[in-house]
Amino acid sequence: MHPILAALQANADDIIAVRRDIHQHPELSFEEHRTSELVARLLTEWGYEVERGLGATGVVGRLRRGAGARRLGIRADMDALPMDERTGLPYASRHPGVMHACGHDGHTAMLLGAARYLAERGEFSGTLNLIFQPAEEGLGGARKMIEDGLFEKYPCDAVFALHNSPGAPQGRLLLRDGAAQASADSVTITLDGIGGHGAMPHSAADPVVAGAAIVMALQTIVARNVDPLQAAVITVGAFQGGTAFNIIPAQVVLKLSVRALDREVRQLLEGRIKALVSAQAQSYGVSALVDYQRGYPVLVNTPAETDFARQVALELLGEGNVILQAQPITASEDFAFMLDEVPGCYLLIGNGEGDEAGACMVHNPAYDFNDKNVPVGAAYWALLCERYLSA
Repeated sequence: MHPILAALQANADDIIAVRRDIHQHPELSFEEHRTSELVARLLTEWGYEVERGLGATGVVGRLRRGAGARRLGIRADMDALPMDERTGLPYASRHPGVMHACGHDGHTAMLLGAARYLAERGEFSGTLNLIFQPAEEGLGGARKMIEDGLFEKYPCDAVFALHNSPGAPQGRLLLRDGAAQASADSVTITLDGIGGHGAMPHSAADPVVAGAAIVMALQTIVARNVDPLQAAVITVGAFQGGTAFNIIPAQVVLKLSVRALDREVRQLLEGRIKALVSAQAQSYGVSALVDYQRGYPVLVNTPAETDFARQVALELLGEGNVILQAQPITASEDFAFMLDEVPGCYLLIGNGEGDEAGACMVHNPAYDFNDKNVPVGAAYWALLCERYLSA
C-alpha cells in the first residue's frame, strides 16, 4: 500500500465524521453557508490562506511552500439536491426536501482530508489552490467563481476534479482524455394555435397534434443529421397542454434536454431543432417560439494533464484499480467551465457495484457516498499535489 494512502486510512475517522456532518446538514446551490464556513474554518486552522464568498458561497484555500513556480488547482463541489432522503442512516439529512444525493459531501471531505495531510506532512514546492465550489447542480457555480475572478486571483497551471461513480468498483479510478462528459442545454418550445371544441377540430389549429409531430420529428435529428460515430441526445422531458377531454387547447409547451459530446455537434443540434420546430409548426398552422438556453459546455480533458493524472493513479493504486481510458458519459458537469479556461482533468472514483455499499445511483433518495473512498480520494489528491508541485 502506498504510504500516503496508509497514512490517510489510519487517520480517516475524523474526516469521515466531517463528511457525515455535512451530509446531515445539506444545503442547496448558493445556500451553502454552513458548509462553506466549516470548510473555511478547517482550512484556516490548518494554515491556509482562505477567501470566503467567491462565487457567492465558494471558498478558496491557498498554501504556498518552497520556491516552486508551478500553481495547482483542485476543485470539490459542495451543494446538495432538492430531494427527500430515504436511506434510514443515523446521519441522514435533518432538513426535509434537501439531500446530498450526488456525493458532494464526500467530494468535499476527500479534498479536506488531502488539505490536512498536505498542510501537516506534504512535500512540495509551489502554490496549491483548493477550490470549494458552490452550485454545481444546474446553476453554474463554477462559472460564477470564474466571473468573480477565480483564476485572476488564484492562477492555476492545471486544475483537477473528481466525482464518485456508482456502478464501478469502490475505489477504482476512471480517466479519459478528450470529451468525457456532455454539454447540457435546455429548450422550451411554446406552440400557439387556436383552441376549440374537441368535437369540431376543423375549426381550431391544434397545437397538441403539432407538438406530437414535433416530438417524433426531433428524434430524426439524432438519427439522420448527426454523424453515427458521434453521440447526441434529445429528450422531451415535458409536454404540457390542455385541461379537459373535449377542449383543444390554444397553447402547448414542450421542454427538452439536449446533450452532445462534441462542440460542433452541439451547434448542429441547436440549428436543426430551431429549423425543424419552425417548419413543423408552420405545416400544422400554429406558431412556435423556441427558447434555447445553453447550459454546461462539453467537458474536455486535456491530454497531457490526463496522462499525468493517470500516472498518479497508477502509482497510488496499481494497474488493476485504474481504467486508463473510460467511456464518456452524457451527464454534464460545470467543471467544464474551468477546463475551458485552464488545462486539466476530471476523473471518476468508483462508489461501489452490485451489492456493495455505494452502488445506488446518484440523484436517488437511497443514495449515500461510500466512506471507504474518503481516504482513497484524499490520498490521490495529496499524491497528485506532491507530484505536480515536485520539490
